[in-house]
Amino acid sequence: MKNEEDEQHPEGPYDKLSQRPFSKISNTEFSRFIDFIEQFEDETEKSLSMRPGYREMRMMVHLMRNHLVGRTTTPTSLAAASGLSYGTAMRGIDSIIERGLIITRPRTKTGKSVSLHPSPKLIKEWENYANKIKSTLGLLFGMDVNSDSAGQYFFGAAYLSARIIPPPTVLPDRLLLKGGLKVLIHADPTFMAMHNLKRQLELIFGLDIKNKAKSIDGLRMEIMRNAKLETSRYDIIACDLPWFGELASEGMLLPLDTLLAQDRHDLSDFHPEALASARYEGQQFGIPVQTTPELLCYRKDLFAEAGLAPPTTTEATLEAAKRLHNPSTGRYGIAWNAARGTPLGHSFAFMMAAFGQPIINLRKLATGFSFQHVTGDEFRPMFLSEAAFQTAEYMLELLKYSPPNILKMSWYDRANSYASGETSMAYCATLLAPLFELNKESAAWNNTGYLPHPTGPHGYPIAPVGGYALAIPANLAKDRIDAAWTALRYLTSASLTKLYILNGSLVSPRFSVSNDPEVSAISPLIATVDKMAREDILQTWPRPPVPEITEVIAIAGEEIHDILIEKKSIKQALTAAQKRADALMQSRGHY
Repeated sequence: MKNEEDEQHPEGPYDKLSQRPFSKISNTEFSRFIDFIEQFEDETEKSLSMRPGYREMRMMVHLMRNHLVGRTTTPTSLAAASGLSYGTAMRGIDSIIERGLIITRPRTKTGKSVSLHPSPKLIKEWENYANKIKSTLGLLFGMDVNSDSAGQYFFGAAYLSARIIPPPTVLPDRLLLKGGLKVLIHADPTFMAMHNLKRQLELIFGLDIKNKAKSIDGLRMEIMRNAKLETSRYDIIACDLPWFGELASEGMLLPLDTLLAQDRHDLSDFHPEALASARYEGQQFGIPVQTTPELLCYRKDLFAEAGLAPPTTTEATLEAAKRLHNPSTGRYGIAWNAARGTPLGHSFAFMMAAFGQPIINLRKLATGFSFQHVTGDEFRPMFLSEAAFQTAEYMLELLKYSPPNILKMSWYDRANSYASGETSMAYCATLLAPLFELNKESAAWNNTGYLPHPTGPHGYPIAPVGGYALAIPANLAKDRIDAAWTALRYLTSASLTKLYILNGSLVSPRFSVSNDPEVSAISPLIATVDKMAREDILQTWPRPPVPEITEVIAIAGEEIHDILIEKKSIKQALTAAQKRADALMQSRGHY
């Protein structure tokens, strides 16, 4: 309650002695902030080749941002970004070009129209600048920049003030939802942990929770059936990340942007790729509840005994699989998804990405490929690319060192094969890592190393991102939306994500949760995935969330299976896949 003096001073509580409002920041904190500003200015002047008078910072920011997202920069757009008059801006651009910081590239045969790109020198300057500022911010937040943990935060994430995440607290007011909170989930360790915490969550929300768990295929079918109803049966639904393009384009999901803005909900703590995967055409349709990349798991003890280094290339993976393959003792080289249809289709898309090519013709970026705002020829399937042929050949070689039931093996089967000690390596989603990370009876317990996908000749290290995000059905009754949104925010919060991990899950979409000492002590996998997220190894483009991706992957899984069972040659199967996928994309009017 305000007193009379507060009413006279709307700025807040008043200090009579100094005759001014009390400060909201301590002298020590204020002093550290001033030091930071001074260092920030010094580093800016020392690190960047800028000249005063032309607003070069604005122009360089615009140029670098466009470079990172693959957008074209023209002299006109760069001049507009500066906020200066056209003539002054063009003189500034000419000055930057003369100093070797911008490269011009002709856009037409005449060369009259050009695009502008940052030179290697400029890119290097900005990388050094970012690292120095990040280091300065680390000091500001009390981090020892000389320690191993100095880089263990993601720039811009809002979690640095609290390293240990407290337990969740109950909502101030119970949720008002007639019939309780109705949630459609996937039957996996994270959602099973959520289900096992049902009573605690009911206490937090102040109402009954009714979970319905489905297999991955059953979940998608139930979402589709529910979308056809006049009013949704569920308040919240769990969606596999690749489905967002299809579900959002068909109007089955409620856009969350208005709700996010209304609550000023901060998303900076989430792994960027997971967050982007639940976005379609610039709108956010889901909030990640788990990030589960597919990695290559390998037995560190067996590799050490055989004198093998961890395999980072497809060639090295085949050599290791061959060396460790010994059917006479019941041990095989490697497990992977090779069951016909969707499982094998995912293996093909992910392995093809490790050869340097996404399964559709996505636009190339400086680091990877753009899966946002896909248009025209970018939808074209790439089954006739060199990478597709190389992937098929790689799979045929893997087949030689795989278990006898490999052609029927899917997600759980491959993880269980590795956990049981049947195989020495496995391509495995981290979602199922509890089978060996938390099971002391597993031969792989405390003996597992994790790697990004081994690369082909033209590829680079990636870990294809999977996982789930929570969404609200578009046909949910309007009077339930606010309460459903409140529940969704809490279910994806840092405190509840930590609780899921403490109860059997090993996946987190949040940097803060992965850096919590209590969480990171559970398994080295958590820190490994978090590090990959910070280093841009986690990538969504191997399985882009475009509307047709589920069908394209199914086509791949059917045609590639025909290669593995020697029903078709590589050329025949890939040609058939290309024709089928082309027909699909053309029927949707993409090109």
